[in-house]
Amino acid sequence: MMRPTARRDLRLVPSALSVWAVTLVGIHAGHLAAACFGALACLVMLGCGLCARHGVRVARRMTAGVLAAGLLTAAAAVGVGVRERHASAHPLREAAERGDEARVRMQLTDDPARLMTAGYAGDPGDGRLLVRARLAAMELDGQRRDTRGRLIVLADDPGWSALLPGQQVTAEGALLPPRPGDLTVAVLRVRGPPLDIGPVSWWQSAADTVRGGLRTAAEVLHPDPAGLLPALVVGDTGGQSPQVEEEFQAAGLTHLTAVSGANLAILCGAVLLLCRAVSLGPVPSTVAAAVALVGFVILARPEPSVLRAAAMGSVTLLALVLGRRRCALPALAGTVIALLLVLPELSTHPGFALSVAATAGLVLLAPGWAGALRDRGVPIGVAEALAVAVAAQVATAPLIAGLSGEVSLISILANLLAAPVVAPATLLGVLAALVSPFHLGTAELLVYLAGPEVWWLILVGRHAAAVPAARIDWPSGVTGGVLLTVLALILVLIVRFRRVRVLLVAMLLVTVLFLLPARLVSPGWPPKDWAVVACDVAQGDAVVLATGEPGRVVLVDVGPDTGAVHACLRDLGVRSIALIVLSHLHADHVGGLTSALTGREVGAIALGPVRVPDWAHTRVRESAAAADVPVVELQAGRRLAWSDLLLEVLGPVDPSSRVDAESGTEVNDNSLVLRATTPAGRVLLTGDIELAGQSELLRSGADVGAEILKVPHHGSRYTSPRFLAAVRPRTALISVGGDNRYGHPSATVVEELSALGAVVLRTDRGGDVAVVVRDGDQAVVRRAVESTP
Repeated sequence: MMRPTARRDLRLVPSALSVWAVTLVGIHAGHLAAACFGALACLVMLGCGLCARHGVRVARRMTAGVLAAGLLTAAAAVGVGVRERHASAHPLREAAERGDEARVRMQLTDDPARLMTAGYAGDPGDGRLLVRARLAAMELDGQRRDTRGRLIVLADDPGWSALLPGQQVTAEGALLPPRPGDLTVAVLRVRGPPLDIGPVSWWQSAADTVRGGLRTAAEVLHPDPAGLLPALVVGDTGGQSPQVEEEFQAAGLTHLTAVSGANLAILCGAVLLLCRAVSLGPVPSTVAAAVALVGFVILARPEPSVLRAAAMGSVTLLALVLGRRRCALPALAGTVIALLLVLPELSTHPGFALSVAATAGLVLLAPGWAGALRDRGVPIGVAEALAVAVAAQVATAPLIAGLSGEVSLISILANLLAAPVVAPATLLGVLAALVSPFHLGTAELLVYLAGPEVWWLILVGRHAAAVPAARIDWPSGVTGGVLLTVLALILVLIVRFRRVRVLLVAMLLVTVLFLLPARLVSPGWPPKDWAVVACDVAQGDAVVLATGEPGRVVLVDVGPDTGAVHACLRDLGVRSIALIVLSHLHADHVGGLTSALTGREVGAIALGPVRVPDWAHTRVRESAAAADVPVVELQAGRRLAWSDLLLEVLGPVDPSSRVDAESGTEVNDNSLVLRATTPAGRVLLTGDIELAGQSELLRSGADVGAEILKVPHHGSRYTSPRFLAAVRPRTALISVGGDNRYGHPSATVVEELSALGAVVLRTDRGGDVAVVVRDGDQAVVRRAVESTP
């Protein structure tokens, strides 16, 4: 017997969707498009009002809802239109388009965050910190004026990392244009430290003390759980291991480190239970929960998902006081409307969209599914846990697929296994954070108690990510999101019909019994007898060379700080790294060092004679010291040998005594150049050398001929045809990120290589690429397609 479904209050949902839509239109298409959208909403309101006045029954029923949606949409159109017009016509925006320099006074709105890869026009990609701020004044062309607007600062001086939200600072630097579809006025590239630093508010200082206390107390744990606990409790991901981050993404557990409604529900629920235990009434209990909510928002910082959860929590607490408990959907819709009217930039934030989608899934899908499972004899606890996990995953899957280009097949099971320990770990972490400023020993004891729960989460993520075929590729962007949404809706409709449901179950059984085992038993990766693998680390380099000893390799470069190199090494079965060679110290070659070091025995880290930029050299030294791995220097003429691998250092032939760290070209041209002799042939590893470095190498008389070429600088146009002709490779490996803004690889370079008879393989199209030995000759294997040159 099916239980009756409670009627849901959907009146605010159209208004929320309409407000979100007009906000997106205004941000991406401009203030004129927003004005047109607002005018259309007004016309719809007017038409509905006229119909209702003349006695149209349906219109009378819909009048209130349409009027509300129209008014809110018009208000949102005006708000986002004014802000978009202000940003696009701001003097700093115009100066940024010209690349001018400016001096600004600003107030930080968030903690400085690490930025390991390039993302803004004109940014070389080696900036250390990204700082979000609100303008207070600017000095441009010798004139000073007060102004308002959102600003992003890219800084590499360590002095910026000590700043806190709310502090006012002055900075000087070069202006860069922001990304399209952004209400940011400009991006400021700063080289020096912050100037004229203002005082810190007492509440931000207290919050920083508590957050710092939790980080200090967590140091009693292993580095992996020590970095995960602050992320789990307050969203502080600064110390999180890239390996754990990548594994959580593969397992569908990333939401655990993004503070959202789950954290607030755990905290406020604990406060309400404690109030009930001491016999407090509804009003005092609600006030106590509200205080805890506000305090936690300050502690966790007002991120988009935190703001959404806090606003909805406030509405829910108010409903408790007023005695209206069943108002979750109106609360969610009202929260979305209020936040987008005040902060329209949230409309484009992935965290905000994921948080709203997950909450909507819990409100709309989970109760009915849990009830249906209970009606079929499933125990209540199991039914609710299963319904919550599946509902959250179904609701967020289209967004995740659109953002990542992947669909996780293991996420529901991983979330079910992780769910029991999230609440105790969170509560123990919050208690440890609150106690840490007063007695560190007690905080460390609480952290010890949270340690097993956090380790369980890491183990779940690690084992889930290690499952073959745990993720499948999916179209990214809007197309992928819409496609998965349509597929999910079709499946939901199908399961309502018994005969079709039986057919669907049969198809799933066929898939599980025949297709999935084939992928698990023979996934095709890693290929047998591989000698060289170019890892897909997006816009960066990481090349693995087999030494002839099982599970032991040489790694040349480690890619950016995304955890991708760890995934590549894990899939190859690498347990030990004889040597990590860093060709030069740009972020897309050294950022993933910690990820490569974690969980593996490493013999040494090798650098070239050039040690700039300084921040990267310092970070490499710190990572090596933390892993107790020695750092050595390689120079031209050095030879290193293993069972099936000979490594020769060819360059830089004459390293510059003084290299300008600000000149990306000079750093690139001083990359280490290696030639590896493998069973599959000779491999020339060129780092990022450009025209000058290539010419210097040819003038030195070095033998650069090789069957396999790691193409310099991701296939940059600054690659000499003469150099390519001297190498004359059969196989050219280009390590490059998809849709990168640099235009890599150059079509001219690809054509030159093809004209020389080389098979050109790109990681952005083929993923990880291996060169193997087949019948005494070399062949190439991509993770999805196999071919022989």
